[in-house]
Amino acid sequence: MHTSYDVIVVGGGHAGCEAAAAAARKGAAVALLTFDRNTVGAMSCNPAIGGLGKGHLVREVDALDGLIARAADAAAIHYRMLNSSKGSAVQGPRVQADRKRYKGAIQAMLAQQSGLTLLEGEAVALATEHGRVTGLILADGTALTGRAVVLATGTFLGGRLFRGEERNEGGRTGERAATALGHQLRDLGLPIARLKTGTPPRLDGRTIDWGALEEQPSDSRNWTMSPLSSTRVLPQLACAITRTNEATHQIIREGLGRSPLFSGAIEGRGPRYCPSIEDKILRFGDRDGHQIFLEPEGLDDRLVYPNGISTSLPTDVQQAMVRSMHGLDKAEIVVPGYAVEYDHIDPRALDSSLAVRAMPGLFCAGQINGTTGYEEAAAQGLVAGVNAAAHARDEMPMILDRASSYIGVMIDDLVLQGVTEPYRMLTARAEYRLRLRADNAETRLVPIGLEHGFVGEERRRRYAARQDRRGLIDAELRRCMTASEMARVGAAVRQDGARRSLFDWARFPEVGRALLFDLAPSLRDAPEDLRDEIWEDAHYAPYLERQDAEIADLRRNERVTIPAAFDYRCIGGLSAEMIERLEGARPDSLAAAGRVRGITPAALAAILVHLRREAA
Repeated sequence: MHTSYDVIVVGGGHAGCEAAAAAARKGAAVALLTFDRNTVGAMSCNPAIGGLGKGHLVREVDALDGLIARAADAAAIHYRMLNSSKGSAVQGPRVQADRKRYKGAIQAMLAQQSGLTLLEGEAVALATEHGRVTGLILADGTALTGRAVVLATGTFLGGRLFRGEERNEGGRTGERAATALGHQLRDLGLPIARLKTGTPPRLDGRTIDWGALEEQPSDSRNWTMSPLSSTRVLPQLACAITRTNEATHQIIREGLGRSPLFSGAIEGRGPRYCPSIEDKILRFGDRDGHQIFLEPEGLDDRLVYPNGISTSLPTDVQQAMVRSMHGLDKAEIVVPGYAVEYDHIDPRALDSSLAVRAMPGLFCAGQINGTTGYEEAAAQGLVAGVNAAAHARDEMPMILDRASSYIGVMIDDLVLQGVTEPYRMLTARAEYRLRLRADNAETRLVPIGLEHGFVGEERRRRYAARQDRRGLIDAELRRCMTASEMARVGAAVRQDGARRSLFDWARFPEVGRALLFDLAPSLRDAPEDLRDEIWEDAHYAPYLERQDAEIADLRRNERVTIPAAFDYRCIGGLSAEMIERLEGARPDSLAAAGRVRGITPAALAAILVHLRREAA
């Protein structure tokens, strides 16, 4: 067995798989270490990929040649565009995936990736030398050497499982925890805390009265998560909807005394935007019911995921709770729900490359950074993998900022603000969301991937052809016409005497697609995804121009760098609270300092004056 690599990735979940594949695409020799190779790429919770905010992350990871979107399409049994009645900036593509096929698709792509070796074993310690990471020590005594290590341990780092009075060590049901590594990270002085997440009981779909429930069919439009997926490949299944009711709520209330969430057994805080059903009943006591989505887990799998009743109540309470709902009165639980509590690192200990500042060569991605969700994990994994490879190869890191991507928004939020609960991506977190649409991820991010050398040939060829086609369309749309000329071709626009480009005319409600296609035939003949993107660009153009000025200001302030060892205590006028927050976040630029909570414009001015004085 080889024991020397450029990059070693610990963990075979969504973060670890993307990290290992991205590092290998960049040319690094990579080892992916996992407890069990058969669980690599497993969907440990919801059988869904994407959603509001999360779908943006999936499209962005895909634009950077990641795995998650293509695997989702290979396994998709239900497509749904969330917020489809709203503007494209806040729409969220989401699929239900066949668990077995998703895992199989990930494993197949990893097997085809050159430079990547899959290893089985348990990491018990980081190997360090002079404060730098030099590799890993495995439980069997094997020493792996590497210039960079990516920790993508998910919920396995110090993981404990809770269900009623039951307590077990583990990061997922039936799988052991990474306990020794968790102890070492604490001993190294890294800022470690606890968070928790949970999962609902899995139901036997044969015992559900589907005919009594509201059906939710798959979207009829033939869109896919990745543009490299030419079409949908699997039969599409419908989901169904039921609701909790007062009887359900009473069963839950009576069982709260046996819940580890309320007995003090669980220390960590759970996700605000995906709370347990116990939390929902207490926090929203005035609600007469909560919607539950019944999501099949596969084409040949009897299990059904009841999305919305994550719980750690005892099994008997879970069974009573489930059977109190419409259509589930005879439903059988196959796997009861449970909560997982696990260690995470304070992400303020990381820089924007997801490297641990205090320990060169160590990178972290996924739930170890305090996030929740497959999509957040995959996005961090890709960034950490690329930057671990860059570190190992003495190349410049890839830094994504808030103006480039939702990935950049998430990383900026994490490393500057830290977390008090598991972080979930939301469209509301992005101030430039008109620019950061799910439909234009390729245009925004493929050039960055090409610049950093980890985009494959198929993606490169597609992007080049797409840009050539866009150049022809843009040339046609630059053609100018007066209001009277537009009226003569059938557009009842206001006769204001103005002369505008076709691109500008496109945002006028009187100028429909059919007319624009007649005036710009190359747009009509373009692929649907490119046509839609350009149409949305035209509609949002005035707002995007306004945001361009804001982004230019952001970029200027990002060029004002702050040294890593900058002493904020020497600046007069900063409160003790500001100093504490700035020292915790360690922003690397004036722009980043301005995004730390509680930092005022006056404080930024004082920092800028001090930086200029030191530079003089």
